[in-house]
Amino acid sequence: MPIFLRHFTTPAMQISCRLVSSYVSRMRYLLELKEDDEACRKALSSGVFLLFHSFSPLLQRSESKYMAPFVMASELNGILHILDQEEKYKEQSVLIGCTESRVPQFALDLGKIEKARTESVLKGTFVDLRKAFFLLDGKDAPLLSKAQGLLRWHSTHLYCSRTGRRTHKNMSGSKRICSSEEITYYPQVSPVIIVLVSDGAHCLLARQKLFPPGMYSALAGFCDIGETVEDSVQREVAEEVGLNVSSLEYSASQHWPFPNSSLMIACRAMVQPGQNKIDLNHSELEDARWFDAKELTEALKRKRMPTKKEMGDVPFWIPPPWAVAHQLIKEWTESQQPS
Repeated sequence: MPIFLRHFTTPAMQISCRLVSSYVSRMRYLLELKEDDEACRKALSSGVFLLFHSFSPLLQRSESKYMAPFVMASELNGILHILDQEEKYKEQSVLIGCTESRVPQFALDLGKIEKARTESVLKGTFVDLRKAFFLLDGKDAPLLSKAQGLLRWHSTHLYCSRTGRRTHKNMSGSKRICSSEEITYYPQVSPVIIVLVSDGAHCLLARQKLFPPGMYSALAGFCDIGETVEDSVQREVAEEVGLNVSSLEYSASQHWPFPNSSLMIACRAMVQPGQNKIDLNHSELEDARWFDAKELTEALKRKRMPTKKEMGDVPFWIPPPWAVAHQLIKEWTESQQPS
């Protein structure tokens, strides 16, 4: 049997096995850090940290590119010393992942320290996360999203909802505990559907008043208690644009930190041809329009938010490439191209 396996194991299979083994190893390591406070405390001395200030991530600029830097534990110790903080301040951090080589990754909010001074020491700028998402490329977004979501959850769950007493987080930040009755709270996410509606030749995009000027995106809304994803899609489309969905299919999912950690469940939906008249709900949306593949092909070429100077020359723009809304729009547009 071993000879059989050696003979038929291809290089691609070997690479796949190594990747699986690496993933399992990392997940087991993270589980250990989540469950063992002492192991996590030791990891704080060898980990790397994403830094925030009042939930805004630290960004540094190199030429025209922005990045969210990781700070090594040894560097952070020096920074905290300069900022007149003890090294134990690191214990307020939350565990957000680890690298392929099992270097633990944490997020720490420095909101208790004066912002301007902190930015001067760190040689960077704390940028509102919504704005940061338009400045960064996709590789930084998932960890920043997770980090801010966890930090914000801890800030809003300081007290037990049953006893009213103070809760405390475990070392990794994977839970909070009310010691008086040993009640444990875990971070939660709210399910949200995001749906790209099509009539076959066009797809529907909309904008809310809170969107940046000129940006259009897919319809989205929270799932109600008792609803399936299918129920939520049908209700949301009916409520916001007055259309009746005839079919839908799942596409992808993505964590989204706003307003307080959401799981975006992305779907594609169809309406019957000829039944595409929009009846806009003005309390929900500012505008909604049908777009064809040609318009969206041009929009997909724009990889960033237009500047104020460019805005007048850009008819509309869509969310950045790493956003699941962008992926839905790209999928649909590519499906319209002749095969």
